[in-house]
Amino acid sequence: MALNKVKAIQYGCGKMSKVIFRYLIEHGVEIVGAIDNNPAVVGQDVGDFAELGYKTGIKISDDAQAVFDSCQADIAIVTIFSYMPEMYEFFELALKNKVNVITTCEEAIYPWNTSPAETNRLDRIAKENGVTIMGSGMQDIYWINMPCLMLAGMNQVKKVKGIVSYNVEDYGLALAEAHGAGYDLDKFDKEIASQESFPSYMWNAAEAICSKMNWTIASISQESVPYTLEEDIESETLGRVIPAGQATGMSAVTTVKTHQGIELEVECIGKVYRPEDGDMCDWYITGEPDMEFTLKKPDTVALTCGTIVNRIPSVLAAEPGFVTSEKAEPTAFTTYPMHLYVK
Repeated sequence: MALNKVKAIQYGCGKMSKVIFRYLIEHGVEIVGAIDNNPAVVGQDVGDFAELGYKTGIKISDDAQAVFDSCQADIAIVTIFSYMPEMYEFFELALKNKVNVITTCEEAIYPWNTSPAETNRLDRIAKENGVTIMGSGMQDIYWINMPCLMLAGMNQVKKVKGIVSYNVEDYGLALAEAHGAGYDLDKFDKEIASQESFPSYMWNAAEAICSKMNWTIASISQESVPYTLEEDIESETLGRVIPAGQATGMSAVTTVKTHQGIELEVECIGKVYRPEDGDMCDWYITGEPDMEFTLKKPDTVALTCGTIVNRIPSVLAAEPGFVTSEKAEPTAFTTYPMHLYVK
């Protein structure tokens, strides 16, 4: 049990960080730094930015190294982009400053096969500096560890099928564009549909399930198709109206065949929502017995932020290196101030 508060740097001050700031403070974490390069937020007090109702004395800075130099942080919560190559420099900076990293970067949930060069370099850097890097968020509990726990009651497993959906409006511009929101269909086909190596977020979760279950992958493939509407729809994140017929997002279906004979089919839907749309997290397991379970209209943003915050003690407890969440200590709700859970 640690005697001092866990000290955190928020690296990336976009939409989700407003929720994370509040959750961190409510769980007894001390905010010691905040970093972003958006001129609209640089210089703001974290209390004003996150609408906490009071000043914190911590201002958002666009000089990341100066922030790391100015405080002795235990962990950096990195919430910027979705894929490892574009995140590499941010992770590297934190790790070289001997600060642990937890990130919402979706590929980081299990990046060993989709971005092996970046992941292995970061693993080495983390080990050299005695710190840990881990991806977490909604996938951690609800796309990986929970489905695997449900399998523990079965006698035989033949197929695991998962379908998830989320509103790209909730996560910022980088994620919306990664889903082709606002692309015409020719651009979608060239930049997304034809890019076999561009993994959907469920691709990485499926690999993590296989890792946790000790299933060896024989083959993995993905098909991405655009979502379109017959009417225009406004996107606050894109700052414009998406005309009828253009992509509002996409569905990506990843199929995994294993040498154990078990198949995974996981569908990841990310799009600009209409008022009647809602998030999904549905699982269908074929075997003995068959099983279905659903998280009804999950608040994906809140669950992602809550998982990130509650996951911090197990990041701090993990061995140095790039540790994926299915290999870490189980996460749990932190009833008391977070430092009481840190060994």
